[in-house]
Amino acid sequence: MTDATVSLPADVIERYEKFSRFNSPYPAHDRGRAVDLYPGDGVGRSPVAGTVREVRTVGCPDRPYAAAEDHLIVVALDDEWCARAGAPAGTVARILHVIPEVAPGDRVTVGDALGPTTRSGFFGQWVDDHVHLGFRPPGANPRRASGSLPVAADAPAEPVAWDGTGTVVERGPTHVVLDGPRRADSARPGSGPAFAALASDEGVPLDGGLTHYAGGGTFRGTDETLEADDTLSLFGTRVGTAAEHGGGSAAGGLRVEWVPVDVLANGERVTGLSLFAARGDRFGVKVVCPDREFAIGESVTVDIVPSDDPIRLGVG
Repeated sequence: MTDATVSLPADVIERYEKFSRFNSPYPAHDRGRAVDLYPGDGVGRSPVAGTVREVRTVGCPDRPYAAAEDHLIVVALDDEWCARAGAPAGTVARILHVIPEVAPGDRVTVGDALGPTTRSGFFGQWVDDHVHLGFRPPGANPRRASGSLPVAADAPAEPVAWDGTGTVVERGPTHVVLDGPRRADSARPGSGPAFAALASDEGVPLDGGLTHYAGGGTFRGTDETLEADDTLSLFGTRVGTAAEHGGGSAAGGLRVEWVPVDVLANGERVTGLSLFAARGDRFGVKVVCPDREFAIGESVTVDIVPSDDPIRLGVG
């Protein structure tokens, strides 16, 4: 029997600034069985409705920029929420990267504050604070991620074409954000999808770490013509092949197996591009570049070239 797919409703996702299903090296994301929701204001709001079943402090990888511990919040989902999301009754939600201000027995609804987000060693320094969400089937051990249910995101992302050029508008210790691509002038709030994402040459909205994580994916787009085994390219270079439906659901987008390529910024190799769906008419591309420094206002041209030794980041 195929695992039921939990379809996160669009009006839940639209409470957050960004979302991604594949931008992580961890197996749950690589297999389309988790989603990261970025609130943008440091508050970890609940994407589900139910009763807090368990709160645990857990260890995480030791990173100099991150907290020494993370936290797991387990929520037993209301039957009504399960029915709306297509989840079996008795499904539980696993939420990470939030310092809990709730306790077992507390009732939570969608949008309730669970606590502040935390900088966790489970994600890279260039990754913004977010709420990690996965689902466990009835009767499964909620403390384990392995065997989580597939997750679909029932919110389309407008694919936005980009020529690879932009100006640095944000700089962090290991990344910069460029001011491109930009949505068309006609793409105003209320006139189309709330979210937008970088488009491949074929017009497919892309998700994930291109290509510093082995696998990525696509968002549900405005054109549902992509099928498994189709190839995807960016700036004229093939970057991947569409695989099975991520999470077993076409609504959730396809998984992509990246091919060996390097990302160049102003002609020099960088770690990669961190891709997600974001709100607003200017969402920018995040360039992961811990070994390069770019100044605010500097013009940057991004290119993709085939590689014999691509950068691949693991989970260690």
